[in-house]
Amino acid sequence: MCGIAGAISFNSITDSTILFNMVNSLKHRGPDKQNILIRNILGANVALGHARLSIIDLSDAGSQPMTYKQYSIVYNGEAYNYIEIKNELINLGHCFTGHSDTEVILHAFDQWGEKAIDRFIGMFAFILLDEKDKKIHLYRDRAGVKPLYYYWNQNILLVASELKALTEHPEFPRQLNHKAVAYYFKMGYIPAPLSIYDDTFQLMPGHSATLDLAEKTLKISQYWNPVDYYMKPNIAISYQDAKDEIKKILLSAINYRMVSDVPVGIFLSGGYDSTTITAMLQKDRTEKLKTFTIGFEEGNNEAPFAKETAKFLGTDHFEYICTAKEAQAIIPELPYYYDEPFADSSAIPTMLVSRMAKKEVTVALSADGGDEIFTGYNRYPSFAANMATIDNLRFIDNRITAKLLKTSARFFAKESFFRHRLDYLGNTLTVSKKFRASHVFEGSQAMPKSIFKKLMYGINYPALLFRHDQNEFDDVISLAQVIDYQNYLPNDILTKVDRASMSVSLESREPLLDHRLFEFAAQLPTQYKFDGTIKKKILKDLLKEYVPEKMMDRPKTGFSLPIASWLRGDLSYLLDEYLNASSIKKSGVLNEKYVGQLLRLFKNKRLHDESIIWRILQFQMWYRKWMDKKIVL
Repeated sequence: MCGIAGAISFNSITDSTILFNMVNSLKHRGPDKQNILIRNILGANVALGHARLSIIDLSDAGSQPMTYKQYSIVYNGEAYNYIEIKNELINLGHCFTGHSDTEVILHAFDQWGEKAIDRFIGMFAFILLDEKDKKIHLYRDRAGVKPLYYYWNQNILLVASELKALTEHPEFPRQLNHKAVAYYFKMGYIPAPLSIYDDTFQLMPGHSATLDLAEKTLKISQYWNPVDYYMKPNIAISYQDAKDEIKKILLSAINYRMVSDVPVGIFLSGGYDSTTITAMLQKDRTEKLKTFTIGFEEGNNEAPFAKETAKFLGTDHFEYICTAKEAQAIIPELPYYYDEPFADSSAIPTMLVSRMAKKEVTVALSADGGDEIFTGYNRYPSFAANMATIDNLRFIDNRITAKLLKTSARFFAKESFFRHRLDYLGNTLTVSKKFRASHVFEGSQAMPKSIFKKLMYGINYPALLFRHDQNEFDDVISLAQVIDYQNYLPNDILTKVDRASMSVSLESREPLLDHRLFEFAAQLPTQYKFDGTIKKKILKDLLKEYVPEKMMDRPKTGFSLPIASWLRGDLSYLLDEYLNASSIKKSGVLNEKYVGQLLRLFKNKRLHDESIIWRILQFQMWYRKWMDKKIVL
């Protein structure tokens, strides 16, 4: 796991000092070694840099930038099946100097060209220079586990694992992207391909970008699309055979992710996903796996469940109970490590558990992806029920009813739950039936339009992120899974885990995001995953082979901290410092009077959705860190 940076310029020079500044800003991702490569190709200055966290082949033979024939690469991630690919390449006449997966990727491109990407099982983001074809290729893995940002203005392409590296380049303009700001306030995170800066983008999961140095053009392509697998007919397979196949794929996925030249552990929450991974790995192993759980004096505390699970499975378990002050101390660091406004408060416990794990291991397995792939979220059955209700209201499904509902909503305060629900239902009835389910699902997780319009200065409420046609899916739950897999998973969950783990140079690996598991599960009948009552049915039935059912019979919890009570108590100084009228005015995008009104409602416990205050606070803290010119970065 590493940090990568690149600058390809046509009218200027990125010298070694600038490039090392970019690379050194990523040393938390790669503390072991920092190297650079600079070439001149067709008059273009090509500068590639790498900050290394040594995981496989700890020798200098695994160092980057790495070159083989016409190809040079800086690479962040793991190609877990590199040994099989390497053996295939050896049979084709290739010779290797080391045993890193980076070297295998270079040889694979030499052998198969751009089709090589289809062979990799793993997580990755990399910049590949092809000196023969005079092209620069960018790639991001299928699920979006690893990040890749780029800035492009026809004269220069800047690329990096994190935005902070781009800001180190003197030609990066650092202008606020108002469209991204709008989506942040709507969703609580910034969705790819947008970033918080103008002309700066996240490469989408499953996508590549090619810069033609001769033509000076940048072309974006998609090499893998998760929707394709939901569009295929369901696999004709019995439930038992499907469960057996999932077990087979999952065993392969978790064993691949144990391949390492450094210690590996597991984040264990005690929930179904992490328990499944831990149980399957620990079974038949003589050595005890290291498992890590963090608990809290306040909020949801999963530590007792995880401890019980670890004891049953026989792992070497590490538990740490954090105080409120320890958790609160993380908050000022969030803008630096996340680079963009990011409102998922579970970033705090994720950073804390990463710090604990780093004391013992360099790699940790995480169980993200199970909810999206196997229908684990509580919102899925609720969404299906809501859509069924709307479908049954055909007699009022018209624009007249929509107008009546929206008019009625105005009798309630903009912050009222009833205002939001009436307005939301009215808007739903005006949306084309083709995209209505997408609208309902995304809207259920979004800031109400009535609040957004009053909060933002001159910024329109954003359109739907994913306008999926519900008629193309067998059921609305499959539609919801696809939307989450393409949006919430990479832009919130995986962003949270990547920045938190890499803040302490810890590599996080995600077995449930093995693309083979997704492709198979997507083609199963929905009732195998959600039978109308039991969520994650097939995964839960698989876990029964390893763990007693009674031990897992408890509600879904997850990380949850009492952020709102902290902001009314010990952390109230943050609201005074960042949400005062003077600070709000500086960004030029928020209505300072309305923020003051929301703040008064919040302090008096009269604000229905208290997460709005955290969302505003995280934006303000980010703005001061990265945009306020009076603040030293």
